[in-house]
Amino acid sequence: MATTMNADALDISQFSHTPFYCEENVYHLCKKLWTSGTEGQGHDLFVVFISNEKKQIPLWHQKASQRAEGLTLWDYHVICVQKKKGDSTFLVWDLDSTLQFPCPLASYVAEAIKPSIQLFSEFQRFFRIVHAPIFLRTFASDRRHMKDSKGNWMYQPPEQDLIVAEDGTVHNLNEYMEMSAAEVAKKVEPHLVSAVQSQKLGILIGETQLEEFFSLVS
Repeated sequence: MATTMNADALDISQFSHTPFYCEENVYHLCKKLWTSGTEGQGHDLFVVFISNEKKQIPLWHQKASQRAEGLTLWDYHVICVQKKKGDSTFLVWDLDSTLQFPCPLASYVAEAIKPSIQLFSEFQRFFRIVHAPIFLRTFASDRRHMKDSKGNWMYQPPEQDLIVAEDGTVHNLNEYMEMSAAEVAKKVEPHLVSAVQSQKLGILIGETQLEEFFSLVS
């Protein structure tokens, strides 16, 4: 019988990482965590897309940055949030971050998202939270967004095969990335947890609501 490795023993070198393909990195990270000792058949894992209507969101402590404190302005970014076994702690798995890996959610919010910094409205971030078991079944990407008008790669793609959804869909990344202020939950309430656990595209919350949402996840 195969044995599984305790997820706490995993380090960053054991995960595949292709710069600028954060959605695929997180897809494969979730699959690895799922098979490496996480509880509940992946039900402790959540995928979080970070973007906004303008497709310009600041994050700090990013490996791609050459600026102070690792500041990077992404069009979108994707991370994994995991409920830690045995307590109410949540961990952030971000393969593009220079912070601790994985990083406690509170630390990641304080250091990478920095809600204490007042941003102009066009830079305020939205968070689309999707339950990993649903994401792994329904997400698809043929990497079309990484080709220029002549069909050339803007960034070298991952070695892994293209991700195709269970229903045969070959590309729906744009559905996860599209975000509008009108979709953002006005208030974080318990029913949003069940919505995340049942809806393909999860729920959309605002700039200061990330920790509040996960405080409701049992």
